[in-house]
Amino acid sequence: MTLPAHITTDLQWIRVAPCTAIPTGLGVGALIQGQQLAIFRCGDGSLRAISNYDPIGAAHVLARGLIGQIRGQRVVASPLYKQHYDLDTGRCLEEPQVFVPIFPVREEAGYIEIGVAA
Repeated sequence: MTLPAHITTDLQWIRVAPCTAIPTGLGVGALIQGQQLAIFRCGDGSLRAISNYDPIGAAHVLARGLIGQIRGQRVVASPLYKQHYDLDTGRCLEEPQVFVPIFPVREEAGYIEIGVAA
């Protein structure tokens, strides 16, 4: 896994769930150190993790959104007002000034792990 440049490589990895817990094409919510995350398994089997909080709808719902691609970008559509959030950058496609935090995620020894600042 390659981390985006703005994410530190000094991470502590927290085991979240077995790899089989997230089927392809779906997302699940997880509570990591008091923060709600949405973890998705994309169509190619890769994982993405973002905040579960939809800042436009003002609710923790993104894990229930539909994932797909728009103009080559992997996105999740919020189930509330249908804005699309880029799963690689967190940017809202319809309102580019709006972002959700993204998180490093990996599969290790049969488990899904989230990277948090050490």
